[in-house]
Amino acid sequence: MQGPPATSPNPFPGGGAMAVRMREHDWDASALGPATAWPAELTVTVRTMLRAATPMAVYWGPELLILYNLSWGALVGGKHPGALGRPARDVFPEAWHELGPMFARVLDGGEAVEVQDQRLVLDRNGMPEDTWFTYSLNPILDAEGRVAGILNVAQETTGRVRAASGLVESEERFRSFAENSADVLWIANPDGGRLEYLSPAYERVGGDRRELVMGDLARWASLVHPEDRERAYAAMPRLLSGETHTVEYRIVRPDDGAVRHIRDTGFPIRDAGGGLRRLGGIAQDVTAEHAREEALERRIAESTAEHDRVWRNSRDLLVVVGVDGVFRAVNPAWKAILGHDPAEVVGRSFQEFIWPEDDVVTRTALTYAATAEDLTAFENRYRHRDGTPRWISWHTAAEGDIVYAYGRDVTAEKERTAALAEAEEALRQSQKMEAIGQLTGGVAHDFNNLLTIIRSSVDFLRRPDLPEERRRRYLDAVSDTVERAAKLTGQLLSFARRQALKAEVFDVVACLRGVAEMLDTVTGGRIRVVTELPDVACFVRADRSQFETALVNMAVNARDAMDGEGTLKLRLACGVGKPAIRGHAPVPGPFAAVSLTDTGCGIPPEAVGRIFEPFFTTKDIGKGTGLGLSQVFGFAKQSGGDVGVASAPGRGTTFTLYLPETEPGNSEGVQQPETEDAATVGGAGRRVMVVEDNVEVGRFATQILEDLGYETIWAANASEALAHLGGARHDFDAVFSDVVMPGMNGVELAREIRRRWPDLPVVLTSGYSHVLAQEGGHGFELLQKPYSAEQLSRILQRVARAPVGT
Repeated sequence: MQGPPATSPNPFPGGGAMAVRMREHDWDASALGPATAWPAELTVTVRTMLRAATPMAVYWGPELLILYNLSWGALVGGKHPGALGRPARDVFPEAWHELGPMFARVLDGGEAVEVQDQRLVLDRNGMPEDTWFTYSLNPILDAEGRVAGILNVAQETTGRVRAASGLVESEERFRSFAENSADVLWIANPDGGRLEYLSPAYERVGGDRRELVMGDLARWASLVHPEDRERAYAAMPRLLSGETHTVEYRIVRPDDGAVRHIRDTGFPIRDAGGGLRRLGGIAQDVTAEHAREEALERRIAESTAEHDRVWRNSRDLLVVVGVDGVFRAVNPAWKAILGHDPAEVVGRSFQEFIWPEDDVVTRTALTYAATAEDLTAFENRYRHRDGTPRWISWHTAAEGDIVYAYGRDVTAEKERTAALAEAEEALRQSQKMEAIGQLTGGVAHDFNNLLTIIRSSVDFLRRPDLPEERRRRYLDAVSDTVERAAKLTGQLLSFARRQALKAEVFDVVACLRGVAEMLDTVTGGRIRVVTELPDVACFVRADRSQFETALVNMAVNARDAMDGEGTLKLRLACGVGKPAIRGHAPVPGPFAAVSLTDTGCGIPPEAVGRIFEPFFTTKDIGKGTGLGLSQVFGFAKQSGGDVGVASAPGRGTTFTLYLPETEPGNSEGVQQPETEDAATVGGAGRRVMVVEDNVEVGRFATQILEDLGYETIWAANASEALAHLGGARHDFDAVFSDVVMPGMNGVELAREIRRRWPDLPVVLTSGYSHVLAQEGGHGFELLQKPYSAEQLSRILQRVARAPVGT
């Protein structure tokens, strides 16, 4: 298909941009070869193409290699200049399914192809886009008459095609909109007063046929209600002057005589030069809207009348007040409630009527109501005309700088509440006195029993002829009775949460395994003890001895409830929350919950609320003191927990002791158990200062220590003790001080001694101290009253620094 070589070595004449680009192109590397060797047909066609203003391209050879002028390059966008010298299939892969058959017709059949407005999806600028082209493909014949290439003359028609398509679509959209619109659309000739278009909605709205009014605009005008014709006709001159204008009028339908309200908006339709060509408009049926407005006006009138009635007849105070505190309006209830005529109030500040003590809080509330949120149930006092206060509860709503409020007179409710509170306080005092009476009666009864034993034993001990065996028996009775009295006092302090606990961190699981064995002995052989304990450790910080005592007290209570026969279940749950107990809010925890469940007779509902009271018991006389559960209650509360009870007559009882869980670790200040080696009672060579404000106890303590071989000095208070110590700290081996003393107490004295003489031991003693109950021994040794001589000597032996005899 190649013809003879071109006669000119330069197929790209001229200085145009595309000619320069073609001269600089490396044709030797392409299938076309050197430009100087191109066929004459190709050279002539390329020269013609480069000189043409029309977009042209040459597709040469079987691969249809592309050569083109600058106008054609503009058509292909981003494909230029990369398309130069490349096969057409590679340049237009996205459209080759449409272009390929066209080129094949020219190459194979030798016929020219012309296409009008062909749609092609081309990737010209990085993304596919719809384009339209009118173009021709013309065969280029070689010397032998065969098709060697194709000349393409192209013109993009995308803009024209889209414009024509948009006009058709626009007309279709308008027709669809107009034919289906609920409003009447119309177009009129401004010269002859003739309608050119009227939408179908006319027949529905006007009750008339379109063909009757299309040629006669006056027919439409004749439908206008006589009272509205002047207003409707006045709109036409304004439309003709080029103004868009809306007018409302009524029409009377010719078919049924119904009256419809019409809102008609007309506007000018101008030509490209701005001249008035037609008048257009939209007529809306607004009959329903008018009906709603009339109904709304009636409701507003009715609401206004109702508001006036409420304003006049309300039994509450109604107020309109500015943020400046000046009343804008008040209702007649001010006269009935506060004795002030409304005319006396309007225009004056609330501060002229407020109770003086409530002035500041009311000014703050008014500012809050105006700038933040509405107030609800805000209470203050206003002064009645007779000078007495009236309590008012206010609710507010604000709009801008105005606050609307209504206030209810709650003075009577306040007085009733105050009276009820007084009655409740009187009842509580009565109940307290009753409880104190029960407590003191129980304490007196039990202590009188104990004192009876002590007194009788002392009377016998005074007899000179008392045999030694009986003397020992009476001495043992006195000692045992003292122990019982101390235990009774401890139970009372436990209930009152005033005992000094020796807290330590211990594993409840391990402790309960040991306690379970002890419960078998406490409850007896006919009661089966069942335990449900977790496999993992669970730690609490509490007085372990008191914890075990609480479990024993609950177990004994369960044993008596089962009359010595049944099942007692001991269960531990860890990491639980503490539920609401006796009106206290629940606490999320974690808590260790120790439960004892019996199969006994249960507790009557009327007694459940009193079982933790000291000396209250449902047992027969002689079968219980009524202090066991009081100890459980006091221990739980003082340890940061609580105890709950669930019971029903005939269904058994469950007591659950809740103690806060803690991390495992050593407990500070835990007193180590006494060893046998520390039980010596001799004190020879040791000097002890006794600090005690009670003369009898001070004398007795010093006497005990002297009888045990100690050298003692007695100080009546902390100041005297510090004066004795002075700078001669080495004269004493220990200080033995009471806690409860006037002025500086024992704990404060001990701290001062530790600050001045860190190596001087201090032993504290107390029968009861709220300081010790709240914070324990503060790191000092503590000896609880009543104590024995052996106990006193043992603890002094342990803490004193000097050896015996030095």
